Amino acid sequence: MTFDRLPKIAPSILSADFADFGRECEAIEAEGADWVHVDVMDGHFVPNITFGPPLVRAIRRHIRTVMDVHLMIAPVDPYIGAFADAGADVITAHAEAGPHLDRTLQAIRAAGCKAGVALNPATPAEAIAHVMDRIDLVCVMTVNPGFGGQSFIPAMVPKVARLREMIGDRPIHIEIDGGVTPETAPLVVAAGADVLVAGSAVFKGGSVGRPGPYGANIRAIREAATAACRSHAA
Repeated sequence: MTFDRLPKIAPSILSADFADFGRECEAIEAEGADWVHVDVMDGHFVPNITFGPPLVRAIRRHIRTVMDVHLMIAPVDPYIGAFADAGADVITAHAEAGPHLDRTLQAIRAAGCKAGVALNPATPAEAIAHVMDRIDLVCVMTVNPGFGGQSFIPAMVPKVARLREMIGDRPIHIEIDGGVTPETAPLVVAAGADVLVAGSAVFKGGSVGRPGPYGANIRAIREAATAACRSHAA
């Protein structure tokens, strides 16, 4: 897993066909996905229940790119080892999920994974100022976590810009999770984001048997993001 700031599209399998995850992962990769995003929810930290380590292990063999596991659970520390053993490349924990974020990030790296930290909409960028040297990715929640298909919160764009300023030249990805579309992608990329999680915006209109729309949707988001990246650089 090499580092660069080119826009990357990370479809969330929360919007995939739950009965056919393996082929769905293969389909989105074949259609151009850079990463595969796995939203883990516990019904406690967020109001929904999704997947656990056995599902992550089961789909790992179907994923050739980066498996990006987003833990919306509390407590998080007792489960880091299980998700790492299941094959996660990146494990992201929420800053709000426990009292010892530094310890959590150390544990993720010690398990052999890249360490991410997610920020809910009401959590300021400054909440992670003292752990910048522990992280490989910061995930900005641009919706309130717990459900797919929510609308993008525009007030998060200045937070992205602030994080990009705080990161400086560190090799840290800024990931956006929530409401990403060809219309919202340019806003966050111009502010400094480089990984775009998209669920319904990627999977709409397609299926495992007819994956062409997945590719069209991914290309639309990528083209909008890349144009914004070029414009910002100029």
